[in-house]
Amino acid sequence: MKILQITLFCLCLILLLFSSCRFKRHADKIFYNGKIYLMDNNFNSAEAFAISKGIIKEVGSDEDILSEFDSPEKIDLKGAIAFPGFIDAHCHFYGYATDLLKCDLYGTASFEDVLSRVSAYVKNNKFDWILGRGWDQNDWGDQKFPGKELLDSLYPTKPVFLMRIDGHAALCNKKALEIAGITATTKIDGGEILLSNGKMTGVVIDNAMEKVKEKIPPFSPLMIEQTLLKAQQNCFEVGLTTLDDAGLGKDSIQTLMDLQNSGKLKIRIYAMLSDDPATLKHYFKHGPFKNDRMHVNAIKTYADGSLGSRGACLKKEYTDQKGHYGFMLHTRKYFDELAEEAINNRFQLCTHVIGDSAAKVILDVYTNHLSSDNRRRWRLEHCQVMAPRERKKLSEYSIIPSVQPTHATSDMTWAEDRLGTDRIKYAYAYEDLRESGDGMIAYGTDFPVENINPMYTLYAAVVRKDFLGNPKGGFQEENKTKRKDALRAMTLGAAYANFEEEEKGSIEEGKFADFIILDKDIMKINEKEIPDIKVIATYINGELVFERK
Repeated sequence: MKILQITLFCLCLILLLFSSCRFKRHADKIFYNGKIYLMDNNFNSAEAFAISKGIIKEVGSDEDILSEFDSPEKIDLKGAIAFPGFIDAHCHFYGYATDLLKCDLYGTASFEDVLSRVSAYVKNNKFDWILGRGWDQNDWGDQKFPGKELLDSLYPTKPVFLMRIDGHAALCNKKALEIAGITATTKIDGGEILLSNGKMTGVVIDNAMEKVKEKIPPFSPLMIEQTLLKAQQNCFEVGLTTLDDAGLGKDSIQTLMDLQNSGKLKIRIYAMLSDDPATLKHYFKHGPFKNDRMHVNAIKTYADGSLGSRGACLKKEYTDQKGHYGFMLHTRKYFDELAEEAINNRFQLCTHVIGDSAAKVILDVYTNHLSSDNRRRWRLEHCQVMAPRERKKLSEYSIIPSVQPTHATSDMTWAEDRLGTDRIKYAYAYEDLRESGDGMIAYGTDFPVENINPMYTLYAAVVRKDFLGNPKGGFQEENKTKRKDALRAMTLGAAYANFEEEEKGSIEEGKFADFIILDKDIMKINEKEIPDIKVIATYINGELVFERK
């Protein structure tokens, strides 16, 4: 009897030990003792979460997670703020990377400043062309477009191509124009060659600019790899974990995928195909593509140009250039055919629209091809000038506005000059767009047109001022956005625009462990401090990819 009791006692003890081990689940990493903004649909917060194989296993209190999971690595957040990794819903990552190889013309105060920077750049330039980007004549005392005469005299035998900040205009010297075969009598649909007294100024806009770009030789594969990895680190430093690269050719996509497959490029990319025939033919044959790092699912096309270079297509003439309306870059027939191809080949359609005329044309195309109950999530990129009667179609046809709040604060000093006092009231109206789309909106930066930092996006959306606090009250303050709504547009809203809301955009069970650690409470600090928030660490798939030293 005693032997039986001892045996039963031992069995119970073994079962007890086995039970305690069995219910202690394994996790690769546990993060605890933090203030974790989940960015879920209810805007909940938590203290801790567990990760296994790059996926979030569970989120909860410190007590719940530490008692439920065992892990070889437990990271004490020491009260720091954890937040989902930011998703830039519209940027040009590949272009930003290659721009790092060019002369930096951002923030130049005059054309003389441009020439000075180019002069310093050419001393170490080993490339066949002199390339630069970032000038904006609207920031200069003399806001007229620059001319090529000084470039011709300084660089008579070497082609020069200096792109405007918006990527829709460039200043070229005589040599570059000769290589491209452009003369004063050249006519290009969807583009403009600016003349003065019948002679070329050197400024080419939209499709005319593309004609010159075609002649620029490519960078070497080694230069491309090095600059892409540098660009990636810059993105990690500001908390970006997914990038919507708006307009990539098939060769660029393959380069990115090769680097991802090698393990060097860890950032996730939602690739929008450029609408060049070779790229579309390739992907229409093979269909959309998706793995953990690369998602090829959309087509990017351009309806018009930019407001800054007066290429945006307006219903009424530009207030500061009589008789000029801007222009569409393609015909209505082109857009209808592309929409049909997108539907037939199961691709999302994302269209650059700036002017109110362009917005009307593209919305007419969209509504002609979409039913009111569609699930295709077609997008309008930028939506800078959109009449209220056009906005109504967003909700009715489930069309997503994809906007860049920093455009408002960058353009606010001169936009009214272009549009006049009436049209400016429905320009850069991001909160109106959000409400028109039943709350569904995606935020990006359009970098390198704007700075890559998502904190600047948040600040522009919430405060609508420049960093000096101007204007008082904020630019069109009726379109200020609540902080949580802006943050949702930078995370879960952007993920939804990419058909990825089930795997990213919030810190929730079953989603990728893509998150960041911040030095300040993004929801509670004074709005003036938002641009100064620093990312302490960035994680993708639970892997530390950036840490501030």
